[in-house]
Amino acid sequence: MKTFNEKLANWIHAVPATEAGINNIQVPGQPELLIWQTRYKEPTVYEQDFVQHLIKAFAAGVTELADLVQTLNQQGFRCESGELWTSESFSEEMQRLGY
Repeated sequence: MKTFNEKLANWIHAVPATEAGINNIQVPGQPELLIWQTRYKEPTVYEQDFVQHLIKAFAAGVTELADLVQTLNQQGFRCESGELWTSESFSEEMQRLGY
């Protein structure tokens, strides 16, 4: 089973075509079902760890950005660069990751 949609990688910075999607039409009874249709690559270890720390924070009732940043820092989870989180760096990371 595929863990990401290989076709999305080609569309990240693509210019929309003026014609219909040739060779992208599903054949009835033969659809390719992808669990992760919106992923263009598998998540990295850092991204998976990030998700786990966010889940812990949200499960603890954190709802505000400042509190979330503080909680991530208290958990010992750092930015990919190794720096402490700030509201700005968290927002930039969410934008980079596409959330």
